[in-house]
Amino acid sequence: MRTLILGGIASGKSHLALKLALSAPSPRIFVATAEATDPEMAEKIERHRRERGETFLTVEEPLELPEVLRRISGKTVVVDCLTVWLGNLLHYGKEPHEYFGSLYSAVKDFAGRLILVSNEIGLAPVAADALTRRYVNLLGELNRELSERCEEVLLVVAGQSLKLKPA
Repeated sequence: MRTLILGGIASGKSHLALKLALSAPSPRIFVATAEATDPEMAEKIERHRRERGETFLTVEEPLELPEVLRRISGKTVVVDCLTVWLGNLLHYGKEPHEYFGSLYSAVKDFAGRLILVSNEIGLAPVAADALTRRYVNLLGELNRELSERCEEVLLVVAGQSLKLKPA
């Protein structure tokens, strides 16, 4: 079973992802895409580690997410989050489309319980600068394509989830 959880910043996506994973079989793996690039992000990462406790094995991978998913297929996995992963690709000068196809394949072939977390940022006004517009469009594309490959898609707003798929 593959689930894509979408929502805004601090909407409760990560909390829901952990809750779903805890109802799935062990072993449970948390794939973290964030890097501690500043004190605020370091604190957020530490807070998330405390929230997970020792129930999850944590794998930190800012770029090579498709390869990680292939290696851990068959287990219960939370990926948090694709929004940061895409930002990492752009930050490190990678071409996102060179990674997207590999990710789509890894998700499609994943044999265990997979829970993907991503932000829905396309509800805001059109961004004023080209880089932000590119990022928003790439994330929209990524979310659309992954929603096609997942059996379940949830939207989280203010801590409440709405099932988008299956309808």
